Amino acid sequence: QVTLVESGGGLVQPGGSLRLSCVGSGFAFRDYTMSWYRQTPGKEREWVASIISIGSGTTYAGSVKGRFTISRDNAKNMLYLQMNSLKPEDAAVYLCKAVQIRPYTGLTYWGQGTQVTVSS
Repeated sequence: QVTLVESGGGLVQPGGSLRLSCVGSGFAFRDYTMSWYRQTPGKEREWVASIISIGSGTTYAGSVKGRFTISRDNAKNMLYLQMNSLKPEDAAVYLCKAVQIRPYTGLTYWGQGTQVTVSS
């Protein structure tokens, strides 16, 4: 059974930091590009950042570039998102996504999400 489970969300004041984690199981984690998305009520799911399957290639949405850092540990099947200088507009449910690229099939898995609230 494939699972992606996020954790690390919570309430933080503006300017604060949080580190989100996502653990994958039931699939070959290292063969998947991993991404973070976020969603708020009434809005479309927004892409935040991605990291390729092997190596350190990363990409970020403009709204988080310079503040957020995505990383992974393939040995532990873990994906991380370090979020610094948080703003109220960063509040959302954050979800991790896995897409198989080796071989490329497009097979996609999603986690259930973890809530991030940014408020004073």
